[in-house]
Amino acid sequence: MEFFFRKLFLVGAIAISTNHANGQELFVFTEPASNMPAKSIGIRIGNWIMEDQRNSSINYHLIPELMWGVNRRLMIHVEGFASNRNKSFSAEGGALYVKYRFFSKDRVYRHFRMAALGRIAVNNSDIHQDEIETNGHNSGFEGGIIATQLLHKQAISATISYEQATNNAGGNEFPQLQANKAINYALSTGRLVLPKDYTDYGQMNLNVMVELLGQYLPENRKTYLDATVSMQFIFNSQFRVDVGYKRELYNNMLRTAPNGFLIRIEHLLFNTFK
Repeated sequence: MEFFFRKLFLVGAIAISTNHANGQELFVFTEPASNMPAKSIGIRIGNWIMEDQRNSSINYHLIPELMWGVNRRLMIHVEGFASNRNKSFSAEGGALYVKYRFFSKDRVYRHFRMAALGRIAVNNSDIHQDEIETNGHNSGFEGGIIATQLLHKQAISATISYEQATNNAGGNEFPQLQANKAINYALSTGRLVLPKDYTDYGQMNLNVMVELLGQYLPENRKTYLDATVSMQFIFNSQFRVDVGYKRELYNNMLRTAPNGFLIRIEHLLFNTFK
């Protein structure tokens, strides 16, 4: 697996650095500052397949999402969480995610955009690690800022957020000796590889991406840093398939399953609302 990750990461980095072919502001493990099209709805199904370091079993997390492009500035997601962590596949909670784009500077073949993000989540699973993650593991809330620069076919994005965990539902209280506040940060870059030249919106698009994801717990100074590499396929400008791999680079906190794959599908319905 280590050899496979290194080869995949190298291929993605070479493609990003050498292709000179108009880019797309889309990422796999993070959100860009841009939103989905206004007055549209979307369905997204995320499948996390992670290796549990305690017993070498496979943790499977399913995260379905219903997405709504309210207008060109505001986007809302309703998310559900389910997994097999407790030996049987079961629902664990859900979340409301909101992103508001408050700044845009658009030019031909380039733009710079900034957005504010927020998430509030409820989860009934046991609290089993130091890492705080309201997208599937912890009850709590998150708020932050995203800045994204598009330069022709290259997109670069940075995210920073504050996240706080609370007691999980079902009597799963947050451990008093653990840090419940976190600073999250991410740096992402991606490039449109195909098509070389646009002729119509029906062409398949291929994007490749490399992302760095980190978290710092200021209460006890624990931290981690992950690297990801991914490919993204877009068909008819509305059906999307993401395939990505995440690998831990540095860590001094308890994390039960930091390494594994994300496979996600998404379908958009344009102009659904008047």
